[in-house]
Amino acid sequence: MKTTFFAAVAALALCPLVAQADITVTDLDGREIHLEHVPERVALGFYYEDYLAVAGAGAADKIVALSRAPWADWRPNQWAAYTARFPALEQVPDFGNADDNTLSAEALIATRPDVAILSSWQTAALGQAGVAQIEAAGIPVVALDYNAQTLERHVLSTRVLGAVMGQPERAERLVHLYKTKTRDTLARIATAGPSHKKIYVELAQKGPETIGNSYGSGMWAGVIDLVGGQNIAKGQIENWGPLSPEYVLAQQPDVILLAGSEWRNAPQAVSLGFGAQEALAQTRLAAYLTRPGWSDLPAVRQHEVYGIYHGGNRTLSDFVYARALAKALYPKLFADIDPAEELRAYYHDWMPIEAQGTFITKMP
Repeated sequence: MKTTFFAAVAALALCPLVAQADITVTDLDGREIHLEHVPERVALGFYYEDYLAVAGAGAADKIVALSRAPWADWRPNQWAAYTARFPALEQVPDFGNADDNTLSAEALIATRPDVAILSSWQTAALGQAGVAQIEAAGIPVVALDYNAQTLERHVLSTRVLGAVMGQPERAERLVHLYKTKTRDTLARIATAGPSHKKIYVELAQKGPETIGNSYGSGMWAGVIDLVGGQNIAKGQIENWGPLSPEYVLAQQPDVILLAGSEWRNAPQAVSLGFGAQEALAQTRLAAYLTRPGWSDLPAVRQHEVYGIYHGGNRTLSDFVYARALAKALYPKLFADIDPAEELRAYYHDWMPIEAQGTFITKMP
Protein backbone atom coordinates (compact mmCIF):
# COMPACT_ATOMS: atom_id res chain seq x y z
CA MET A 1 0.00 0.00 0.00
CA LYS A 2 1.21 3.52 -0.72
CA THR A 3 2.07 5.98 2.02
CA THR A 4 -0.81 8.19 0.92
CA PHE A 5 -3.24 5.58 2.24
CA PHE A 6 -1.66 5.45 5.69
CA ALA A 7 -1.41 9.22 5.80
CA ALA A 8 -5.12 9.44 5.10
CA VAL A 9 -5.90 6.91 7.82
CA ALA A 10 -3.75 8.72 10.36
CA ALA A 11 -5.25 12.10 9.53
CA LEU A 12 -8.78 10.79 9.76
CA ALA A 13 -8.08 9.15 13.09
CA LEU A 14 -6.53 12.27 14.61
CA CYS A 15 -9.01 14.89 13.52
CA PRO A 16 -12.71 14.32 12.73
CA LEU A 17 -12.78 17.54 10.68
CA VAL A 18 -10.25 16.12 8.24
CA ALA A 19 -12.76 13.34 7.46
CA GLN A 20 -14.55 15.83 5.27
CA ALA A 21 -11.67 16.37 2.84
CA ASP A 22 -8.82 14.75 0.95
CA ILE A 23 -9.03 10.99 1.20
CA THR A 24 -6.53 9.05 -0.89
CA VAL A 25 -6.43 5.24 -0.92
CA THR A 26 -5.05 2.48 -3.09
CA ASP A 27 -7.88 0.05 -3.68
CA LEU A 28 -7.72 -3.73 -4.05
CA ASP A 29 -7.34 -3.44 -7.82
CA GLY A 30 -4.17 -1.44 -7.18
CA ARG A 31 -5.63 1.87 -8.38
CA GLU A 32 -5.04 5.09 -6.46
CA ILE A 33 -8.38 6.72 -5.61
CA HIS A 34 -8.91 10.29 -4.47
CA LEU A 35 -12.08 11.60 -2.80
CA GLU A 36 -12.56 15.20 -1.77
CA HIS A 37 -14.81 14.30 1.16
CA VAL A 38 -16.43 11.37 2.95
CA PRO A 39 -19.21 10.29 0.57
CA GLU A 40 -22.83 11.00 1.38
CA ARG A 41 -24.17 9.03 -1.59
CA VAL A 42 -22.87 5.48 -2.12
CA ALA A 43 -23.43 2.99 -4.94
CA LEU A 44 -22.79 -0.38 -3.30
CA GLY A 45 -22.04 -3.44 -5.38
CA PHE A 46 -21.26 -6.20 -2.86
CA TYR A 47 -19.96 -6.87 0.66
CA TYR A 48 -23.12 -5.33 2.08
CA GLU A 49 -22.64 -6.57 5.63
CA ASP A 50 -18.98 -5.54 5.68
CA TYR A 51 -19.96 -2.07 4.52
CA LEU A 52 -22.35 -1.76 7.48
CA ALA A 53 -19.87 -3.33 9.91
CA VAL A 54 -17.12 -0.87 8.99
CA ALA A 55 -19.14 2.27 8.21
CA GLY A 56 -21.75 1.78 10.96
CA ALA A 57 -25.53 1.49 10.87
CA GLY A 58 -25.96 5.13 9.83
CA ALA A 59 -24.23 4.38 6.55
CA ALA A 60 -27.34 2.50 5.38
CA ASP A 61 -28.92 5.90 4.73
CA LYS A 62 -26.09 6.75 2.32
CA ILE A 63 -26.83 3.89 -0.08
CA VAL A 64 -28.40 5.35 -3.24
CA ALA A 65 -27.80 2.39 -5.59
CA LEU A 66 -27.30 -1.36 -5.22
CA SER A 67 -26.37 -4.38 -7.24
CA ARG A 68 -29.53 -5.85 -5.79
CA ALA A 69 -29.62 -9.50 -6.89
CA PRO A 70 -26.57 -10.71 -4.90
CA TRP A 71 -28.30 -9.49 -1.75
CA ALA A 72 -32.05 -9.74 -2.33
CA ASP A 73 -32.01 -12.90 -4.48
CA TRP A 74 -28.94 -14.77 -3.25
CA ARG A 75 -29.64 -14.01 0.43
CA PRO A 76 -33.38 -13.23 0.61
CA ASN A 77 -33.74 -13.93 4.33
CA GLN A 78 -30.70 -11.79 5.08
CA TRP A 79 -32.17 -9.09 2.83
CA ALA A 80 -35.49 -9.33 4.71
CA ALA A 81 -33.72 -8.90 8.04
CA TYR A 82 -31.94 -5.76 6.85
CA THR A 83 -34.92 -4.23 5.07
CA ALA A 84 -36.96 -4.72 8.26
CA ARG A 85 -34.30 -2.63 9.98
CA PHE A 86 -33.80 -0.21 7.05
CA PRO A 87 -37.06 -0.14 5.01
CA ALA A 88 -35.70 2.49 2.60
CA LEU A 89 -33.41 -0.16 1.07
CA GLU A 90 -36.43 -1.63 -0.72
CA GLN A 91 -36.68 1.52 -2.86
CA VAL A 92 -32.99 1.87 -3.71
CA PRO A 93 -32.35 1.69 -7.51
CA ASP A 94 -30.68 -1.41 -8.90
CA PHE A 95 -27.70 -1.10 -11.26
CA GLY A 96 -27.65 -4.77 -12.26
CA ASN A 97 -25.78 -7.98 -11.57
CA ALA A 98 -22.41 -9.11 -12.92
CA ASP A 99 -23.47 -12.77 -12.84
CA ASP A 100 -26.19 -12.35 -15.45
CA ASN A 101 -24.41 -9.61 -17.45
CA THR A 102 -26.90 -6.91 -16.44
CA LEU A 103 -24.35 -4.84 -14.48
CA SER A 104 -24.78 -1.36 -15.94
CA ALA A 105 -22.38 1.56 -15.66
CA GLU A 106 -25.13 3.82 -17.06
CA ALA A 107 -27.64 2.77 -14.38
CA LEU A 108 -25.05 3.35 -11.67
CA ILE A 109 -24.11 6.78 -13.02
CA ALA A 110 -27.78 7.79 -13.19
CA THR A 111 -28.10 7.59 -9.39
CA ARG A 112 -25.39 10.27 -8.98
CA PRO A 113 -23.36 8.67 -6.18
CA ASP A 114 -20.27 10.27 -4.66
CA VAL A 115 -18.48 6.90 -4.86
CA ALA A 116 -19.03 3.40 -6.23
CA ILE A 117 -17.87 0.66 -3.86
CA LEU A 118 -17.61 -2.58 -5.82
CA SER A 119 -16.02 -6.00 -5.47
CA SER A 120 -12.95 -6.73 -7.55
CA TRP A 121 -14.96 -9.33 -9.49
CA GLN A 122 -17.51 -6.64 -10.34
CA THR A 123 -14.85 -4.24 -11.62
CA ALA A 124 -13.46 -7.14 -13.66
CA ALA A 125 -16.93 -7.71 -15.13
CA LEU A 126 -17.23 -4.02 -16.02
CA GLY A 127 -13.77 -4.08 -17.55
CA GLN A 128 -11.45 -1.10 -17.87
CA ALA A 129 -13.88 0.63 -20.22
CA GLY A 130 -16.80 0.33 -17.78
CA VAL A 131 -14.76 1.54 -14.82
CA ALA A 132 -13.41 4.42 -16.91
CA GLN A 133 -16.95 5.36 -17.96
CA ILE A 134 -18.02 5.65 -14.31
CA GLU A 135 -14.90 7.64 -13.40
CA ALA A 136 -15.41 9.95 -16.39
CA ALA A 137 -18.76 10.87 -14.83
CA GLY A 138 -16.87 12.10 -11.77
CA ILE A 139 -17.60 9.03 -9.64
CA PRO A 140 -14.57 7.37 -8.00
CA VAL A 141 -14.65 3.55 -8.16
CA VAL A 142 -13.26 1.72 -5.13
CA ALA A 143 -12.67 -2.04 -5.43
CA LEU A 144 -12.62 -4.35 -2.39
CA ASP A 145 -11.75 -8.03 -2.26
CA TYR A 146 -12.88 -10.33 0.52
CA ASN A 147 -13.36 -13.18 -1.98
CA ALA A 148 -9.68 -14.11 -1.98
CA GLN A 149 -10.11 -15.36 1.59
CA THR A 150 -6.67 -14.22 2.70
CA LEU A 151 -5.86 -12.34 5.88
CA GLU A 152 -3.93 -9.72 3.91
CA ARG A 153 -6.75 -8.81 1.51
CA HIS A 154 -9.39 -8.91 4.24
CA VAL A 155 -7.31 -6.45 6.26
CA LEU A 156 -6.57 -4.17 3.30
CA SER A 157 -10.21 -4.16 2.18
CA THR A 158 -11.33 -3.21 5.69
CA ARG A 159 -8.80 -0.39 5.98
CA VAL A 160 -9.66 0.98 2.54
CA LEU A 161 -13.37 0.88 3.35
CA GLY A 162 -12.77 2.56 6.71
CA ALA A 163 -10.74 5.35 5.13
CA VAL A 164 -13.28 5.96 2.35
CA MET A 165 -16.24 6.05 4.75
CA GLY A 166 -14.51 8.18 7.39
CA GLN A 167 -14.37 5.35 9.91
CA PRO A 168 -10.66 4.42 10.17
CA GLU A 169 -10.77 3.78 13.92
CA ARG A 170 -13.77 1.46 13.66
CA ALA A 171 -12.07 -0.31 10.76
CA GLU A 172 -8.92 -0.81 12.84
CA ARG A 173 -10.93 -2.35 15.68
CA LEU A 174 -12.43 -4.80 13.21
CA VAL A 175 -8.99 -5.53 11.78
CA HIS A 176 -7.74 -6.22 15.30
CA LEU A 177 -10.64 -8.59 15.98
CA TYR A 178 -10.16 -10.44 12.69
CA LYS A 179 -6.40 -10.75 13.17
CA THR A 180 -6.78 -11.89 16.78
CA LYS A 181 -9.27 -14.62 15.92
CA THR A 182 -7.30 -15.77 12.90
CA ARG A 183 -4.01 -15.83 14.77
CA ASP A 184 -5.59 -17.78 17.61
CA THR A 185 -6.90 -20.31 15.10
CA LEU A 186 -3.47 -20.66 13.48
CA ALA A 187 -1.65 -20.85 16.83
CA ARG A 188 -3.82 -23.77 17.92
CA ILE A 189 -3.28 -25.57 14.62
CA ALA A 190 0.48 -25.01 14.81
CA THR A 191 0.68 -27.19 17.91
CA ALA A 192 -0.54 -30.18 15.89
CA GLY A 193 0.87 -29.49 12.43
CA PRO A 194 -1.03 -29.73 9.12
CA SER A 195 -4.01 -32.05 9.04
CA HIS A 196 -3.97 -35.00 6.67
CA LYS A 197 -7.76 -35.10 6.50
CA LYS A 198 -9.21 -34.72 3.03
CA ILE A 199 -12.04 -32.21 2.67
CA TYR A 200 -14.73 -32.01 0.02
CA VAL A 201 -16.79 -28.84 -0.14
CA GLU A 202 -19.85 -28.48 -2.38
CA LEU A 203 -22.30 -25.69 -2.98
CA ALA A 204 -25.53 -27.37 -1.87
CA GLN A 205 -27.90 -25.23 -3.90
CA LYS A 206 -29.89 -27.54 -6.18
CA GLY A 207 -30.24 -30.73 -4.20
CA PRO A 208 -28.42 -34.06 -4.36
CA GLU A 209 -29.42 -34.79 -7.98
CA THR A 210 -27.25 -31.88 -9.19
CA ILE A 211 -23.51 -31.67 -8.51
CA GLY A 212 -22.80 -28.21 -7.14
CA ASN A 213 -19.61 -26.18 -7.39
CA SER A 214 -16.52 -27.01 -5.41
CA TYR A 215 -13.66 -24.55 -4.93
CA GLY A 216 -10.06 -24.85 -6.10
CA SER A 217 -8.92 -21.40 -4.94
CA GLY A 218 -10.43 -18.51 -2.99
CA MET A 219 -13.69 -18.63 -1.07
CA TRP A 220 -14.05 -21.99 0.74
CA ALA A 221 -10.77 -23.18 -0.75
CA GLY A 222 -9.08 -20.25 0.98
CA VAL A 223 -10.61 -21.26 4.30
CA ILE A 224 -9.44 -24.86 3.87
CA ASP A 225 -5.95 -23.65 3.00
CA LEU A 226 -5.90 -21.43 6.08
CA VAL A 227 -6.72 -24.24 8.51
CA GLY A 228 -4.43 -26.79 6.88
CA GLY A 229 -6.92 -29.23 5.41
CA GLN A 230 -6.38 -31.20 2.21
CA ASN A 231 -8.82 -29.78 -0.34
CA ILE A 232 -9.63 -32.47 -2.90
CA ALA A 233 -10.62 -29.78 -5.45
CA LYS A 234 -7.19 -28.18 -5.41
CA GLY A 235 -5.48 -28.71 -8.75
CA GLN A 236 -8.70 -30.06 -10.27
CA ILE A 237 -10.49 -26.75 -10.82
CA GLU A 238 -8.97 -23.27 -10.97
CA ASN A 239 -11.59 -21.23 -9.09
CA TRP A 240 -14.94 -22.99 -8.80
CA GLY A 241 -16.84 -25.68 -10.63
CA PRO A 242 -18.21 -29.20 -10.09
CA LEU A 243 -16.07 -32.25 -9.42
CA SER A 244 -17.12 -35.55 -10.96
CA PRO A 245 -18.94 -37.95 -8.60
CA GLU A 246 -16.40 -40.65 -9.46
CA TYR A 247 -13.50 -38.43 -8.44
CA VAL A 248 -15.12 -37.56 -5.11
CA LEU A 249 -15.72 -41.23 -4.33
CA ALA A 250 -12.16 -42.13 -5.30
CA GLN A 251 -10.73 -39.43 -3.03
CA GLN A 252 -12.57 -40.80 0.04
CA PRO A 253 -12.92 -37.44 1.85
CA ASP A 254 -12.72 -37.43 5.65
CA VAL A 255 -14.82 -34.25 5.99
CA ILE A 256 -17.69 -33.08 3.79
CA LEU A 257 -18.71 -29.44 3.89
CA LEU A 258 -22.06 -28.61 2.26
CA ALA A 259 -22.41 -24.87 1.77
CA GLY A 260 -26.07 -23.94 2.14
CA SER A 261 -27.98 -20.71 2.00
CA GLU A 262 -31.41 -19.17 1.41
CA TRP A 263 -31.49 -18.82 -2.36
CA ARG A 264 -34.71 -17.97 -4.15
CA ASN A 265 -36.27 -20.74 -6.24
CA ALA A 266 -33.99 -23.43 -4.78
CA PRO A 267 -36.43 -25.74 -2.97
CA GLN A 268 -33.89 -28.53 -2.44
CA ALA A 269 -31.02 -26.35 -1.21
CA VAL A 270 -29.51 -27.00 2.20
CA SER A 271 -31.32 -24.27 4.10
CA LEU A 272 -28.93 -22.24 6.23
CA GLY A 273 -28.65 -18.61 7.25
CA PHE A 274 -31.08 -16.05 8.60
CA GLY A 275 -34.34 -17.61 9.72
CA ALA A 276 -33.15 -21.14 8.83
CA GLN A 277 -34.44 -23.94 11.04
CA GLU A 278 -32.12 -26.69 12.29
CA ALA A 279 -34.60 -29.46 11.52
CA LEU A 280 -35.00 -28.48 7.87
CA ALA A 281 -31.25 -28.05 7.45
CA GLN A 282 -30.71 -31.56 8.78
CA THR A 283 -33.35 -33.00 6.44
CA ARG A 284 -31.71 -31.37 3.41
CA LEU A 285 -28.26 -32.52 4.50
CA ALA A 286 -29.50 -36.09 4.92
CA ALA A 287 -30.76 -36.10 1.33
CA TYR A 288 -27.18 -35.70 0.08
CA LEU A 289 -26.11 -38.82 1.93
CA THR A 290 -28.39 -40.91 -0.30
CA ARG A 291 -26.11 -40.31 -3.30
CA PRO A 292 -24.63 -43.51 -4.75
CA GLY A 293 -21.53 -44.53 -2.82
CA TRP A 294 -21.71 -41.80 -0.21
CA SER A 295 -22.69 -44.12 2.62
CA ASP A 296 -19.22 -45.70 2.35
CA LEU A 297 -17.26 -42.45 2.45
CA PRO A 298 -15.14 -41.94 5.59
CA ALA A 299 -16.81 -38.58 6.23
CA VAL A 300 -20.24 -40.20 6.31
CA ARG A 301 -19.20 -43.27 8.31
CA GLN A 302 -17.45 -41.09 10.89
CA HIS A 303 -20.26 -38.50 11.07
CA GLU A 304 -18.11 -35.65 9.71
CA VAL A 305 -20.68 -34.03 7.41
CA TYR A 306 -21.30 -30.33 8.05
CA GLY A 307 -23.62 -27.64 6.79
CA ILE A 308 -22.15 -24.13 6.68
CA TYR A 309 -23.66 -20.81 5.61
CA HIS A 310 -22.42 -19.82 2.17
CA GLY A 311 -23.41 -16.20 2.78
CA GLY A 312 -20.92 -16.07 5.66
CA ASN A 313 -17.98 -16.70 3.37
CA ARG A 314 -15.95 -13.71 2.04
CA THR A 315 -16.99 -11.50 4.97
CA LEU A 316 -15.44 -10.08 8.12
CA SER A 317 -17.36 -12.69 10.11
CA ASP A 318 -15.86 -15.60 8.19
CA PHE A 319 -13.27 -16.20 10.91
CA VAL A 320 -16.16 -18.01 12.59
CA TYR A 321 -16.49 -20.50 9.73
CA ALA A 322 -12.73 -21.01 9.63
CA ARG A 323 -12.88 -21.93 13.30
CA ALA A 324 -15.80 -24.29 12.65
CA LEU A 325 -13.76 -26.10 10.00
CA ALA A 326 -10.66 -26.10 12.20
CA LYS A 327 -12.75 -27.69 14.94
CA ALA A 328 -13.77 -30.45 12.50
CA LEU A 329 -10.09 -31.11 11.75
CA TYR A 330 -8.77 -30.71 15.31
CA PRO A 331 -11.69 -31.32 17.69
CA LYS A 332 -9.57 -31.49 20.85
CA LEU A 333 -7.68 -28.27 20.08
CA PHE A 334 -10.94 -26.36 19.58
CA ALA A 335 -13.07 -28.07 22.23
CA ASP A 336 -13.57 -24.74 24.05
CA ILE A 337 -14.62 -22.88 20.90
CA ASP A 338 -18.30 -22.44 20.00
CA PRO A 339 -18.33 -20.92 16.49
CA ALA A 340 -22.09 -20.33 16.53
CA GLU A 341 -21.77 -18.35 19.76
CA GLU A 342 -18.85 -16.35 18.34
CA LEU A 343 -21.03 -15.47 15.35
CA ARG A 344 -23.84 -14.28 17.61
CA ALA A 345 -21.34 -12.14 19.55
CA TYR A 346 -19.96 -10.62 16.34
CA TYR A 347 -23.41 -9.56 15.17
CA HIS A 348 -24.31 -8.23 18.61
CA ASP A 349 -21.15 -6.11 18.75
CA TRP A 350 -20.81 -4.93 15.16
CA MET A 351 -23.97 -5.33 13.14
CA PRO A 352 -27.32 -3.50 13.21
CA ILE A 353 -29.22 -6.81 13.38
CA GLU A 354 -28.84 -10.05 15.34
CA ALA A 355 -27.75 -13.38 13.86
CA GLN A 356 -31.02 -15.30 14.17
CA GLY A 357 -31.10 -18.63 12.37
CA THR A 358 -28.94 -21.69 11.79
CA PHE A 359 -25.54 -20.90 10.27
CA ILE A 360 -23.44 -23.96 11.20
CA THR A 361 -24.66 -27.49 11.73
CA LYS A 362 -23.35 -31.06 11.81
CA MET A 363 -25.03 -34.30 10.89
CA PRO A 364 -25.63 -36.29 14.09
